[in-house]
Amino acid sequence: MNPYLKEYKWSNIGAMLKNNKATPKQEHKDFHGHLVVISGATSGIGYETARLYASHGAELLVINRNQEKSEQLKQEIERDFNVPCNYYLADFTRLEHVHAAADMLANLGRDIAVLIHNAGVFNTTKRFTADNLEEVFQVNYLASFIINQRLKEKLKQQKHARIIYVNSEGHRFVIGGLKLEDLRWERQHYTGLKSYGSAKTAQLLSMFQFSRFFQQSGVTINAMHPGDVRTNMGENNGRIYKFFKHLMINPTARTPKLSAQALYYLGVSDEVEGVSGKFFNFTTEEIPAPHALDPIVAEKLWHVSLEMGGRQWTQSTMRC
Repeated sequence: MNPYLKEYKWSNIGAMLKNNKATPKQEHKDFHGHLVVISGATSGIGYETARLYASHGAELLVINRNQEKSEQLKQEIERDFNVPCNYYLADFTRLEHVHAAADMLANLGRDIAVLIHNAGVFNTTKRFTADNLEEVFQVNYLASFIINQRLKEKLKQQKHARIIYVNSEGHRFVIGGLKLEDLRWERQHYTGLKSYGSAKTAQLLSMFQFSRFFQQSGVTINAMHPGDVRTNMGENNGRIYKFFKHLMINPTARTPKLSAQALYYLGVSDEVEGVSGKFFNFTTEEIPAPHALDPIVAEKLWHVSLEMGGRQWTQSTMRC
């Protein structure tokens, strides 16, 4: 018996379908001198977002796993927009890299204005990381959780920052909710949509917990569906999936510049100042699926995430 079915509303599904075809609001305000951190910035949504923020004067710190592509991005940004662009190399399939990136950010000698969690992966077959965790869950969710957890005191002391998850309407595919007792997919049938949706559901559940911690601090945290846009997501899978993606998905997909436009609006616009714990389709607020709003699961996920994170957190860091 699915405990969430009775909570579903067709109006929310209708809003999603309508908003998927919309165009995001635009923001043209200057962002000169502010530091923006973006993970996964060498292609697709992250790349276009980095360029858009830089075009408005923002200084960039990007976290990527490929040095050659990161160096190319750095040179391009600094040449085209005359703003600093630094990079830090981290592979989110390795928790030691995630913790190192989190420590680096926590020890920065300046404020972080906007933190955008964009790095992600989509797998059609079950894979495990060097840390023996399911890869999609670790890269798409746990890495961002660890970084937020490590940074939350720094951001709170800043008294102003915006955290944005690049989330997905795909969280709605996990109709039965997040199965915390089976995160290794030993009892469930593994599919790409379900694993991806589970990770995005976890992001939303953690977002509400972080939002509660940041109340009255000037720090906000929100999530955004980036639209059905053309990216390299899923290109790591086999020939059959890539054939399907190029034949059925890419032809109707839109430009990731729209996603960047939405991420700039959510990161900069005065219209969303103080707005926190919300899910947006581009720049239109939506109500997430019921299973992504379950406070009991959110609390359990918090403790599971601390354990999976692989570090002895202090009591003050554990509380949220």
